[in-house]
Amino acid sequence: MSSDQHIRTAFDRDLDQLQAQMLRMGGLVEVAILDAAKSFETQDVQLADEVRVADRIIDDIEAQINEDVASIIALQAPAARDLRLLLSILKVAGNLERIGDYAKNMAKRTHLLLQLPNIENSSSSLRRLSREVQLMLKDSLDAYVQRNTELAKDVIVRDNDVDELYNGLFRQFVTHMMEDPRNITACLHLHFIAKNIERMGDHVTSIAEQVVLVVTGQMPSEDRPKGDLTSVDVKLSQE
Repeated sequence: MSSDQHIRTAFDRDLDQLQAQMLRMGGLVEVAILDAAKSFETQDVQLADEVRVADRIIDDIEAQINEDVASIIALQAPAARDLRLLLSILKVAGNLERIGDYAKNMAKRTHLLLQLPNIENSSSSLRRLSREVQLMLKDSLDAYVQRNTELAKDVIVRDNDVDELYNGLFRQFVTHMMEDPRNITACLHLHFIAKNIERMGDHVTSIAEQVVLVVTGQMPSEDRPKGDLTSVDVKLSQE
């Protein structure tokens, strides 16, 4: 085996390991999304705490991916196409880490909402929204592994469905607040959760865009107007 072939083989092995780490991270994030929604719907404080603990593992994997990519770039000086692959893994891992943070923030609200009035249909609606984002994430990761641009583009389009669901929830919460001022605090927290899930969808879309970039060398060219039409972005503490 020539030295060039040896270097290529080593790079391919390192790349496979990085992608395996990325997929493990993605699997943990998928679970976090669903568990955070379930903990809220079932008022399961223990499950909510498990989501918060699992987020540390997600953070650790991202840190390891960052370190490994930096090492590969420094030691192997990859060519342009290979460098694009490595940078895409960094981008995907960064988006996964942010989604994990949003799931953790959602789980934190379980404790608070136990002490507040129940808002009709809010739990099931938020779980549906979470499920949509989780399925988008699964498809975006599958698209990355398969280098499937059509599936990636489908994920990008589906983010509009998430935005529409979020907009409907926003209107629902406003209605509840107008009908009874005692619902205001609970609805503000619920809006915070819904907004976090909507932002998860944005990060999933970014992952899908990386698939298109890796395969074609260009980001998707069509501008996708955001479907989030709400003008109020409630600022609540994430602690």
